[in-house]
Amino acid sequence: MKQIQIPAGAEYIIRELNNHGYEAYIVGGCVRDSLLGKTPNDWDITTSAKPQQVKEIFKRTIDTGIQHGTVTVLVDKKILKGESCCEYAFEVTTYRVDGEYADHRRPTEVTFTASLEEDLKRRDFTINAMAYSPTKGVVDIFGGEQDLKDGVIKAVGVAQDRFEEDALRILRAVRFGAQLGFEIEEETKHAMTRLAENLRFISAERIQVELTKLITSANPDRLIQAYELGLTRIFLPEFDAMMETEQNNPYHIYNVGEHTIKVMENIEPTQILRYAALLHDVAKPATKTTGADGVDHFYGHQDAGVSMARDILKRLKLDNHTIDKTCLLVQWHDFGIDEVTMKGFRKFMGKLGRENFQDFMAIKKADMAGQSRYNSDGRLAALERLEAMYSKLIEENQCINISEMELKGRDLIDMGVKPGVEMGTILKKLFDMVVDDPSLNDKEKLKNIVKEML
Repeated sequence: MKQIQIPAGAEYIIRELNNHGYEAYIVGGCVRDSLLGKTPNDWDITTSAKPQQVKEIFKRTIDTGIQHGTVTVLVDKKILKGESCCEYAFEVTTYRVDGEYADHRRPTEVTFTASLEEDLKRRDFTINAMAYSPTKGVVDIFGGEQDLKDGVIKAVGVAQDRFEEDALRILRAVRFGAQLGFEIEEETKHAMTRLAENLRFISAERIQVELTKLITSANPDRLIQAYELGLTRIFLPEFDAMMETEQNNPYHIYNVGEHTIKVMENIEPTQILRYAALLHDVAKPATKTTGADGVDHFYGHQDAGVSMARDILKRLKLDNHTIDKTCLLVQWHDFGIDEVTMKGFRKFMGKLGRENFQDFMAIKKADMAGQSRYNSDGRLAALERLEAMYSKLIEENQCINISEMELKGRDLIDMGVKPGVEMGTILKKLFDMVVDDPSLNDKEKLKNIVKEML
């Protein structure tokens, strides 16, 4: 019998339920991840005991989803190992059969059942429909273990039925494929295409969670699969336009969408960097022009891209920090293509912020990795110049915004300048001078300049 190492708290709950005459297993993703040799994030437990019976067995519980049969059991550490006062929380859910999914999102009702098989039948994919207990081992009714070995994402039972129940599963199939490096089984794939339109019933928040997991996975190129299956046209039609926009330009060998994927593949898989990579050229389809020589140009796509990126990220309900920083990187991702003076670099850094320079460079390097080799030496030299200027700016602690000037507003007050428009004008003039000549950022020098002004 195959053994899975489960947390002491989960083992305690299963043992207690068994001692009271009920079946109990860990179930779903934790079984899948354990069989893959990964450490699960969550340990869910399923049982033949009904919620009230679970509450009677365990002293401390929370009704986290009792209408759907879920009770959270709090296990005190001292019960397990004699240690004091830490708690472990585990969701314990009664075997259930889901009623009709009228809105393609959630069942109108659930019915509790004594059958583990009936409970597993309602789950999305075979690899997520396995259960395990220390005494009975792995319960695998639908071939999930073999699908894990074969690297296959396959719906439980009839694929169309599973996707009719919850349309988010259509996108989840692509996401699981991206995270695990698995291929989607053909009939499952056909059902996804047939029912893609039902994704319109799913909230933006749920879509965003799956999309974020997909693009931050080791295989962000699976977004192209979502496009080919007709999914992105529902929640990210801008990507469809990118996939259908060619770039007849010596700097490019891919269309906009394919280039975008290459950029994502060549950058760290953080949420902000992957979204910045996804959206850095989002406005190219809208700004494309073709010269008399047949060469394509995308003038102003950076500025137009900021507006589009912000609309998309808001539509997907991303947090404000992610939206703002992603848009900042979209706006400046092409800075430095032309020759940049140190003065121009200081002005740029005042807008970008020191804390964002490494991310800015990461986008630029990934962008270059997704382009042709045309003038690659020149572009690499431009990147090196930017890094050299940044090093100089940091080493010399050069001023890049008004708050970093040695002369402050309170100093101007001491010199007789009243707070308001006059003070703002003086500070702005001083800052412009300091940007032109960093050596002027000295309190006494700046005071002397103000005295002359006054």
